[in-house]
Amino acid sequence: MLVSSWSLVSLLLVSSCWAEEEASRELSVSELLERANRDRNPDSDEPILIGGDIAIKSEAERNADPCTSRDCLWKKWTDGKVYIPYYIANDYSSREQSIIIRGLESFSLMSCIRFRPYQNGDNEWLSIESREGCYSSVGRQGGAQTVSLSRQGCLYYGTVQHELLHALGFNHEQTRSDRDDYIRVQWENIIDGKWHNFDKIATLNQGTAYDYGSVMQYEKYAFSKNNQPTMVPIPNSNVSLGQATQMSQSDITRLNRLYQC
Repeated sequence: MLVSSWSLVSLLLVSSCWAEEEASRELSVSELLERANRDRNPDSDEPILIGGDIAIKSEAERNADPCTSRDCLWKKWTDGKVYIPYYIANDYSSREQSIIIRGLESFSLMSCIRFRPYQNGDNEWLSIESREGCYSSVGRQGGAQTVSLSRQGCLYYGTVQHELLHALGFNHEQTRSDRDDYIRVQWENIIDGKWHNFDKIATLNQGTAYDYGSVMQYEKYAFSKNNQPTMVPIPNSNVSLGQATQMSQSDITRLNRLYQC
């Protein structure tokens, strides 16, 4: 009985240490997105998602990048700025709204992108809502364009930046056309039916090098079915992968080149 009690105490102590370590470590954007979308139960009017958090309109778009097949960029004004209207749904608390606004405003500090509140007469805007999980379409869609930032798990500075980069025209780093030179996809470890999330597409790389530290790079266990890595950096497998908590310098450079800031 004494041994059993001691084992229970030991287990509780170890569990407490794990919990403290997890709490003290800032989770990456990739980890936050995976957690938020893991048990997603979408409403009937919500879109199909690929890559974990990219909204598409139909199955036909699974293997294409809609942003490179049409004009997906937001328009630049004569003053050289790109003004993008946004509307934040009123079901967010003031603290939650401040997190979203901080993410929106961060773009004006590092680019010519200017997010501004929706005004009557705007014919295209980002509608930021707490739907099921975190997601966005890639590039400008026209009309009201939903960016979902669920109150359950999506309201973090880096997560807001990640979804806004999708809305501005960017895909995930691991889908880059040149990714096989930098990561090896471990297809055998990917959840059955999720292989398409690793398809290469003609992404908007803007002449920048592959960035393991991009906020658009998923961590190495993304979509794993057996707790084994689905992506391994090459040639050095020890390189940190998908641990960004906010936009990297390469993300910023790529954004400025795309919009000629």
